[in-house]
Amino acid sequence: MASVRVFGSPASAEVARVLTCLFEKEVDFQLIRIDTYKGKERKPDYLKLQPSGESLTYEDGKNTLVDSRAICLHIASSYNDQGNKDLLGNGTLERASIKQWLRTESQIFDPPSSTLVFYLAFAPLEGLDIEEEEVKKRKNELEKVLNIYDKRLDEVGFLAGDKFTLADLAHLPNIHRLMTMVPECAAMFKERPNVMKWWEAISRRPKWTRVVELQKEAPAVA
Repeated sequence: MASVRVFGSPASAEVARVLTCLFEKEVDFQLIRIDTYKGKERKPDYLKLQPSGESLTYEDGKNTLVDSRAICLHIASSYNDQGNKDLLGNGTLERASIKQWLRTESQIFDPPSSTLVFYLAFAPLEGLDIEEEEVKKRKNELEKVLNIYDKRLDEVGFLAGDKFTLADLAHLPNIHRLMTMVPECAAMFKERPNVMKWWEAISRRPKWTRVVELQKEAPAVA
């Protein structure tokens, strides 16, 4: 049995990010599906691992992690000699650039993109009110970061250089949601040729398409 176990639903952006990294690094793992929304109502066996009921838990031997980006860094470093060896870069300069763009994704791209996914994709399905001012604010923020990306991607094929790395991988789940579930946000990407070319390149990667297929399968059990 694989020593690496991932507890979570592939439909979760956090879990999808980790699964993509595991596939890219060709790490053997076991996926235990759990309900993204159960929280502390989860089964007791799961709560022993994750008392707060978080929707993602990564277990590698005796090590347990819950932050998707930290998990991806751990995977890329721990399994450096297998699978895609470019994810974390070669040398201190490349790695510094990748980590810088990872911070950009987590601090600048993720907040507006996650908020827009919630209000424009999920809230209507749940019958929740949409905060129009918040949506407008987040759209403006997303426009700004995409402008930065479009300029960067006019110079290089991927955010951290000429190779696909964790910097690009981290963006996959939320962009996929925006492109497939929120037409008005998808238009923002399509209006920027360099961003769109980049998105087409990273979203066609076989490892990511495997995760998209997993998202279509049966829901969680834990």
